[in-house]
Amino acid sequence: MIKKTLYFANPAYLKTRDEQLVIQISNEPDDEKSVPIEDIGLLIIDHPQITITQGLLAKCMENNVAVVTCDQTHHPAGILFNMEGNTLQSQVYKYQLEATIPLKKQLWQQTIVAKIENQAALLKSVKEEHTYIRNLVSKVKSGDTENCEAKAASYYWKRIFPAFLEFRRERYGPPPNNLLNYGYAILRAAVSRAIVGSGLLPAIGIHHKNQYNAFCLSDDIMEPYRPYVDLLVYEIVSMSGKFLEMTPNMKKKLLSIPTIDVVIDGKKSPLLNAVSRTTASLVKCYQGESRRILYPVMS
Repeated sequence: MIKKTLYFANPAYLKTRDEQLVIQISNEPDDEKSVPIEDIGLLIIDHPQITITQGLLAKCMENNVAVVTCDQTHHPAGILFNMEGNTLQSQVYKYQLEATIPLKKQLWQQTIVAKIENQAALLKSVKEEHTYIRNLVSKVKSGDTENCEAKAASYYWKRIFPAFLEFRRERYGPPPNNLLNYGYAILRAAVSRAIVGSGLLPAIGIHHKNQYNAFCLSDDIMEPYRPYVDLLVYEIVSMSGKFLEMTPNMKKKLLSIPTIDVVIDGKKSPLLNAVSRTTASLVKCYQGESRRILYPVMS
């Protein structure tokens, strides 16, 4: 089933009744709308005058709905998710924490190969030169000791947005960095939801290590999925040119990230479902049942 992403950017009162999310718009108190909570994947709150009841939050956690709050710049700033997303959680934690360094290096190699392959596929799809980046795939070693990820990124970002001749990927850089930041934040929330749903600790990464980062594993897993966000931003740039501010239509397009179709293990799937397949395959790798982590393949 395709999970919905609900986005609220106006004053509202959100509560629950009969396993439904009930919506009351502030200036229309007699007009209620409802959505089954089990159909929701992400709930995004983007207005200071939105009230959400504790009962609804509890129901969201029971149904593994990731609740995302936005800051004053309307960018996702925090994620709330279920602390008990899997019945075998403590056992999965044990496998994750005991994962060997060689295993993590092999998993990181697979992750970077998948990321670079998708970057090359995206460049090819937008008719940009991609031979160099494609050739890097075969050079990725265990743990990416040759730092092929960085080499690919340098080449990739110089070509993905031809309208911006000197574009550099910087978190606080000029547009379209703002769109990339927003899209990646939505992707990170979707990945974090899947990680918790598979019983994994989001703070314990495969490669990323940072004592101040509670989502190291999320940052690892999302790497091969980033090109899907990049493609949406490319399409926005192609239609809008050298914009400065994000418009509602741009935001609407980026909010579709969890529902876009990707191909994983030879089958088409909404991205939100595909990420769950990735995290489930990671659990099997930690348990010794598999040596391959599943990632989507961009055509």
